[in-house]
Amino acid sequence: MFGNISRRALAFAAGGALVFFAGFGLAQQAPGSQVVIDSHAFTPASLTVPAGTQVVWLNQDDEPHNIVSGDPQTPYKSKVLDTNDKFARLFDKPGIYQYFCSIHSEMTGTITVK
Repeated sequence: MFGNISRRALAFAAGGALVFFAGFGLAQQAPGSQVVIDSHAFTPASLTVPAGTQVVWLNQDDEPHNIVSGDPQTPYKSKVLDTNDKFARLFDKPGIYQYFCSIHSEMTGTITVK
């Protein structure tokens, strides 16, 4: 059936299909590596990821928030995130990393890296 179609043409068609479907959100960031901020909470509050994973926090709340490391050995702090702003951090070493929102101290979370 594909005898008259070159491999180059098939590769081109497959690449075009990938670009087409990526536009519909089918090609997304690795599952399980996003924390959503909404209703003054981090969801999930506890996230486990393999070493080498980039975790992305997405603020979907109407309030501004930030992400601050709870560990002085691995300090990081995001800018203040408005609605739909993102912050990303690469977790490349195994361990348990606690974080919080310094604007709303009741908001806490944990990233466990295996």
